[in-house]
Amino acid sequence: MAETLVIAIGGNAILKEGQRGTVEEQFENVMACCGPIVDLYKKGYRIVLVHGNGPQVGNILLQVEAAAPDVAPQTIDLCGAQTQGQLGYMLQRAVHNTFKEKQVQGKITSVVTQVIVDQKDPAFQNPTKPIGPFYSQERAKQLQQENPGMVLKEDSGRGWRRVVASPTPLRIIERDSVRSLLDQSHIVVTGGGGGIPVAVDGDRYVGVEAVVDKDLVSAIIARDVQADKLVILTGVDQVYVDFGKPTQRPILRMSTTEARAYMDEGQFPPGSMKPKIEAALGYLASGGKEVVITSIDKLEEAMEGTSGTAIYQG
Repeated sequence: MAETLVIAIGGNAILKEGQRGTVEEQFENVMACCGPIVDLYKKGYRIVLVHGNGPQVGNILLQVEAAAPDVAPQTIDLCGAQTQGQLGYMLQRAVHNTFKEKQVQGKITSVVTQVIVDQKDPAFQNPTKPIGPFYSQERAKQLQQENPGMVLKEDSGRGWRRVVASPTPLRIIERDSVRSLLDQSHIVVTGGGGGIPVAVDGDRYVGVEAVVDKDLVSAIIARDVQADKLVILTGVDQVYVDFGKPTQRPILRMSTTEARAYMDEGQFPPGSMKPKIEAALGYLASGGKEVVITSIDKLEEAMEGTSGTAIYQG
């Protein structure tokens, strides 16, 4: 059977820093991601795509704030569902257009994906994930009065911002659908934005006000579809030691033991590379074969082992 890849694309690859976020900008960015991915599909790889949604959810929350009080606020799980539809459509259209350009007979399908989390997860006692716009102190107080469960914190002198929990993902509900589509040679878009967080309440699911890390969900999906590789696309071509310092050096290959040692040294910042390394270690601990961390323009070379960073059990 052909190798299965789970490829995680960051939300900032779709809406880049400094861009206004027009439809044209986002489609151009998505198209730039699709060429290397379709090339891998053409070679026979089975592919699952997971995308981020941070900038897109932020924009929705800005729109909600601008429309208040005329339009009722939306819960975070609904915002995540909206971006799954939006970005899934953009990826589908871009991939179909790339299929035509490269004369590939292919299929791609997006799955609105729910991810189960535990309501007793300690993350709910200490929300840390900032989302949405910055508020004045007066507006922050007003929001907290209107929404007793909402937590807002001052952010480095830039204003007040809402923070939500980022619980550990346990499994995705739609995993059997993803497997079935893979077996029918679809590129499958799933787990968008880390999935829509839901919790089990008796015999039903309930939406949860939280944001799940997209890389951790990618690792869960890679485990569940028994992927041969988890590929995490980011803004740098490789993982670096002493990043940004004169002693900076790239890592082409590293074992899980080396990765943990570097993490203990503080080599991987919490807001950028650390979640990716944690996702890699989680996937490999569950029986995964290899994790590749690289940029979209180095994807082909990374798959050949001449660029990127490969992480293996050892």
